[in-house]
Amino acid sequence: MQITNHTDQLATLIEAGVQEHIFPGAAWAMGTIHHSVAGAAGRLTPEPASAAMQIDTLFDIASLTKIISVWALTGRLVNQKRLTLDSRLAEVLPGTAGYALAPVTIFQLLTHTAGLPLRARLRASYGEVYDDIVRGVLREPLEGTPGQAVEYTDRAALILGLVIERLLGLPLDHVLEEHILRPLGMAATRFGPLAPRHGQLVAPTEYCEQAGAHLSGVTHDFSTRLLGGVCGISGLFSNVPDLQRFLRAMLAPQADRHGDVFDPAWVRASLTVQTGALTPSRGLFWHPAAGTVPEDDVWCHLGFTGTALWLSPRRGSYAVLLTNKLYYTRDFSRINALRGDFMRCAFGL
Repeated sequence: MQITNHTDQLATLIEAGVQEHIFPGAAWAMGTIHHSVAGAAGRLTPEPASAAMQIDTLFDIASLTKIISVWALTGRLVNQKRLTLDSRLAEVLPGTAGYALAPVTIFQLLTHTAGLPLRARLRASYGEVYDDIVRGVLREPLEGTPGQAVEYTDRAALILGLVIERLLGLPLDHVLEEHILRPLGMAATRFGPLAPRHGQLVAPTEYCEQAGAHLSGVTHDFSTRLLGGVCGISGLFSNVPDLQRFLRAMLAPQADRHGDVFDPAWVRASLTVQTGALTPSRGLFWHPAAGTVPEDDVWCHLGFTGTALWLSPRRGSYAVLLTNKLYYTRDFSRINALRGDFMRCAFGL
């Protein structure tokens, strides 16, 4: 990958996103294990007096939480042989025997083929007490036959988070800090709500009617807020430098100076189509980037706030884009078009 050939194009693309009001600001990076470039554009809000976005600005990374926490920790448990992809939920979540999701496997959750309901819908279904919500999620009827269709659902990550907590005996935020964040040196990454810190810039997201202000340091996702801000669905705040550390460790897990956070076999399996002839194609929580085919070897995961991670093992390269597009809208057409342009430019497609 010729990094210098793409830097100006990416910077121009992101600046256009600011000028066209796709997002108030953004931070981004692309690189390899040894070399990278990064940049930022715009401001925290559209106000001229607002602070300028920085490369280390913290963003609500939305569904990238699924990768940083649930995917990474599941891989660790698989590598330690404390969990297998064939493990059924009835085997790893006591009390679920007899429920519709009891025979669902870890593999089906990771490939979004479990037949789960497609949306969280936590408050409408279960009330607002944590234990009642968890019980309701686990008792919910399936909406499809496991293994028959690929249907993205937040519930897969929520349930995997419960499995992780059960097997490791600690809340998700604690095990994430111990096994992933601290070993990789991801000191800025944490679940919200964020406590105010001097000099820390946090990109605000959408307007909250109840608060009478844009959310800042509080996750945009209502279901995650209902669960106290910590779950497998969403809730992490991070920045470009920390996500670069994560992606570089994925590209060369054995060369990671922090230790064996990622098993090479887990990374390879995750970035390989695991869903056969079903569409859309899926790896393990990762999927081929939109507009590509698996042979292009560009894998991605996207977040609702306008965030994205891309990785190409064949090229030995990665890209990160963090935005707060929810400040303006929940419509995805323009941010998806820009993310597609960013990916093609970063990987030379």
